[in-house]
Amino acid sequence: MAHTPNNGRPAGSQDSKEPLIRQVITLFGQVQRRMEAEDDEERQWMAQNCDNAAIVGLLKDTTVTELHVLDAIGRLEPVNGITVSRQFGIPKGSVSKITRRLTAKGLIQKQFLPNNKKEVLFRTTPLGQELFRLHEALHRQMEQGVVRFLQKYDDVELRVLVRILQDSLHASWVNPQASSGPDDEAREAEPPSV
Repeated sequence: MAHTPNNGRPAGSQDSKEPLIRQVITLFGQVQRRMEAEDDEERQWMAQNCDNAAIVGLLKDTTVTELHVLDAIGRLEPVNGITVSRQFGIPKGSVSKITRRLTAKGLIQKQFLPNNKKEVLFRTTPLGQELFRLHEALHRQMEQGVVRFLQKYDDVELRVLVRILQDSLHASWVNPQASSGPDDEAREAEPPSV
């Protein structure tokens, strides 16, 4: 095991990790704030890449979640709210509220099945289809940007990042004991396979 020259403790000891952990926490907060600020940058990109004044006007008061529900409907149409909820992890109540707002904005329309007046299917309107395509173009642009950004890292660094992101999906920051999985003990016992 490697030792630090100053204190003789193992290089991975708690004391040497603490400043790095603090830096990670600070950087996570900064990244989160930057992602929230990018919502405006994304709206600007869509407005600059759209010739339809009606769409540009709608962008000003359309939330990110509304865009994601519109995206789900555009991909799966005709689709019911339960499928949107399941496929994209958006609560059913939220899908209901958002589909009402999207309908009021003229972006989607309701369609009832002939034999079942209870089940509502959603489709994009021509205006909704245009915003859906614009939103898809934004995501292609963003994906290209992410790929360009990540190209500077080697395979080992990318594997570590993938592992951290996968682990964080199952982590509870509020109750860390609840988020440890069966591999955690094994992972602690052996060095990472990067």
